[in-house]
Amino acid sequence: MTPDLDSLATALYVKTDDLLKDSPHLAPWRPEIGIAPRLSDAELVTLAVMQALLGFTSERRWVRHARTHLRHLFPYLPGQSGYNRRLRKAADLIARVNRLLATDTSLWTDTVWVVDSTPVECGRSRETVKRSDLASWAEYGYCTSHSRFLWGLRLHLVCTLHGLPIAFALTGAKADERETLLGMFDTGPGLLTGRPGQTLIGDRNYFGAAFEQELRERDVRLLRPARKGEPQRLPDSHTAAAYTNAGFVRIA
Repeated sequence: MTPDLDSLATALYVKTDDLLKDSPHLAPWRPEIGIAPRLSDAELVTLAVMQALLGFTSERRWVRHARTHLRHLFPYLPGQSGYNRRLRKAADLIARVNRLLATDTSLWTDTVWVVDSTPVECGRSRETVKRSDLASWAEYGYCTSHSRFLWGLRLHLVCTLHGLPIAFALTGAKADERETLLGMFDTGPGLLTGRPGQTLIGDRNYFGAAFEQELRERDVRLLRPARKGEPQRLPDSHTAAAYTNAGFVRIA
């Protein structure tokens, strides 16, 4: 561990601990009478974030690494199974801390967002489709970029130009991208609060007069390439600068 990473872990722990003191209801429920966990919720969140930052996708390898290199920060570390159970119970807390950290960065106030979606294939054989626990909400859809049908979900993401996630949604594979985007804004109305003239860059699938009118009512400026048969979409000076900053040379 480097001193900088140690400082980051300490700051994250303090911030999470203060959050739990101000909002104790965010912590996973546990009975008032019983054995207190040896690893606090703030320490658990710190471990989870550091695991993501250091790129460990295997919990077993991460716990082994933490026991070797992080003993000076965490006097007690659970085994892999105990760590996994604690993570599952603290999913809402970890999501809240991640959003809090995101809003504390300067990237959160960016005036330009990018929206897109990507398919998440969950199975190919008919037998998998019939037996999978996802059968109640996964569905067949068409992936234009790969020119094929698939069975699964679709991940929708709104993020800054630097890649900071602003909002996301996981839907069926054939969900309409435009309706999902408007639904994300409706579900999180605070996303657009204090953001007059927010610029949103999307692909050709984000089209339609009614859809663009909905965005204008939310004071969102849409930039997208012109579809076949449409006239050239020329942005004003403000949105043209945003489009250039996003790394796009032309709209069509």
